[in-house]
Amino acid sequence: MLNRRHLRIKALQNIFAWHMTDKRDLASSKKGLMQSIDNVYEMYIWMLSLLVEVTEYTGIDATERANKHLPTADDLNPNLKLLNNKFTVVLKANPDFISAMNKYKINWMADPEFVKAIFNTLKVSTEYAAYLADPDNSLEESKTIIKYIFRKIILKSHNIIQAFEDKFINWSVDKEVMQGMVAKTIKNFTSDDVFANKLTPISQDWDEDKKFVEDLFAYTLRNDKDYQALIAERTKNWESERIALMDTILMKMAICELLNFPSIPVKVTINEYLDLSKDYSTPKSNSFINGILDKIMGDLKRTNSITKIGRGLIEE
Repeated sequence: MLNRRHLRIKALQNIFAWHMTDKRDLASSKKGLMQSIDNVYEMYIWMLSLLVEVTEYTGIDATERANKHLPTADDLNPNLKLLNNKFTVVLKANPDFISAMNKYKINWMADPEFVKAIFNTLKVSTEYAAYLADPDNSLEESKTIIKYIFRKIILKSHNIIQAFEDKFINWSVDKEVMQGMVAKTIKNFTSDDVFANKLTPISQDWDEDKKFVEDLFAYTLRNDKDYQALIAERTKNWESERIALMDTILMKMAICELLNFPSIPVKVTINEYLDLSKDYSTPKSNSFINGILDKIMGDLKRTNSITKIGRGLIEE
């Protein structure tokens, strides 16, 4: 699931894109922000669908073997345990999964070689042989081979990774979230009742998180000039072109949180953006941003501009 750090990254990416274009429209930019978040969920559904397709390829493989010129006894009587894997059976019948499949128009069989390659790798593995030999076909036991397919074959397949990279521009950033969502789904599917299992939501509390990321994005852009003035006041000895755009955006987002999100503690905000600077800006950005924000925060406190309530009062 997406946490607040992931949501800050999404806002950061889209604010950066805003500054890199001349066509600036807040409504369409906010729509792009929400689309980038929805892409994470779409990626998750595509991955679940791929797991289903691999199990269903068992039937295609069985048909091909039976139609060989000289089929063996095993070819004519294949083990179809994976085709009836309990996890994918209940997943395929899950109403939310069906709805999401239709929404995103998912169809892996448009390029069946992806699925075939995964199945062929699986078919020769000792893990698959052990799975077929085990008479246990319970829901819990069925998850073992699904986790193996996901972790050891799909996520290690260059072709599959390339396919996701081509489809999802933020794959490198979002893949960790998607992997966690798939793992959580496998763990949480515990009932044979298709209506009892739930897909993993995009966040723990989407109503609250949606408001957070939309407000962070919109307030940062709407107050861009004011926040720029605060930064300029504390960087008079710096030539503006020497300050990386990413550093400026990170500081503006931090200022936005300090001023507009009373329930978020000051130290949480500062630490979050210093942490993001390590991954998204220059090696020296962390200390630079820390120094400038410290001075700006002092200015804001002196003018009583920072108001914190509830959890936001916590300073430790």
